[in-house]
Amino acid sequence: MQREKWGSKIGFILAAAGSAIGLGNIWKFPYIAGANGGAAFVFLYLISIILIGVPVLFAEILIGRTTNRNPVGAFKKLSNGSPFWTSIGGLGVLAGFLILSYYAVVAGWAVGYVVEAARGVFYDFPTPDAAGRHFNALIGNVYWIVGYFALFMAITMAFVLFGVQKGIEKGSKIMMPILFILLIVLVVRGLTLDGASEGMRFLWNPDWSKVTGQTILLALGQAFFTLSLGMGAMLTYGSYMSKKDNIPISGLEIVALDTAIAILAGIAIFTAVFATGQSPNAGPGLIFHTLPVVFTKMPGGYIFSILFFILLTIAAVTSAISLLEVITAYFVDEKGWHRKKAVMIFGGITFLLGLPSALSYNVMADFRIFGLNFFDFIDFISANILLPVGGLFISIFVAYFWGFDKAIPNLKQGAENLFDKNHWLESYWKVFLKFFAPVLILIVLLSSIGII
Repeated sequence: MQREKWGSKIGFILAAAGSAIGLGNIWKFPYIAGANGGAAFVFLYLISIILIGVPVLFAEILIGRTTNRNPVGAFKKLSNGSPFWTSIGGLGVLAGFLILSYYAVVAGWAVGYVVEAARGVFYDFPTPDAAGRHFNALIGNVYWIVGYFALFMAITMAFVLFGVQKGIEKGSKIMMPILFILLIVLVVRGLTLDGASEGMRFLWNPDWSKVTGQTILLALGQAFFTLSLGMGAMLTYGSYMSKKDNIPISGLEIVALDTAIAILAGIAIFTAVFATGQSPNAGPGLIFHTLPVVFTKMPGGYIFSILFFILLTIAAVTSAISLLEVITAYFVDEKGWHRKKAVMIFGGITFLLGLPSALSYNVMADFRIFGLNFFDFIDFISANILLPVGGLFISIFVAYFWGFDKAIPNLKQGAENLFDKNHWLESYWKVFLKFFAPVLILIVLLSSIGII
């Protein structure tokens, strides 16, 4: 059975950017930036992208394109069947599986809030505390949380079921422009509100007094996690690329889109938050506690509340389909399964695994593993351990095991003119992937598990 390929370069760029652009870009980046020095944090984040994000992104895409395989098959092929490196590929599949199981639960909240916004219930909340009580009541309702979780998984499975070109690529070509247009509309609305300048100052005024060692760790972590590195998604998407495609240019375009969306989301959110007199320090509760109140206090808030949660849902879908594709590609490549069989079985298994995460806020609220509810435990294992470990070993594998003598010629395929005109590019990739990326990702890992 012939393996699928992307139908166009723009299809790959939009799909890969969609993988990177998720819930974290829309809510996590803005509030972390705002609480950690605004523009000072953004500056540190961009430096971290150069140190970690770009080199590892190139490496992960390159492994996929060179082998035309999923994470397990790719490491197996390049390591000549080494059990250790094959298992590292297996970690990527496992990470994608676990992350999707709880990510889809949160994404279900976004879908549910499209309906809540359309119903106009936000106008019942005079304060963020009231909105927070409503949110807690919703996720405490088993039928609400499981129902929207199931709906989101069905949407994700539908895209992956249709394959690389007809499902993922076609869907990304539709959803990503819509996401961008919705975000621009929200940015324009935010900037035209009275008091929006306070939000811009909050986000863009560099407050270096707030920069600490922890701020630097947050910037490093955000740079790593925002690009979907270490979970096999970029590797799998890279495996559908042509040898004529330019990996460095494609990688930089993905990084640019990912960063632009995060910054635009920050502008859209904080101009509205400050213009309506709400607190920017709500942290993770900003989306479901503070923003519902913000929308009720701004002109046209009813429409913009619906548009915002549609935006959030689209961002979640584009990320989720890349996670399910990692699992699907493994069973199609390695086990010879038909795509439909792989999607239906493992989409279903992912849903079953995600049920305890969905029930962590109601019937399983008292269930604890090492003091964490099931949702938080799966989140901790996958995001704090599996992803950094995956990214660490990707950089070590390319730099020290596969070796630059073999990797560089493959990286130059489709990018010969770029390397001929920019001789520094090869040295940059080698130095940063060999020395900076492993050390900094190890620091991210140690920070994530609380050692530093």
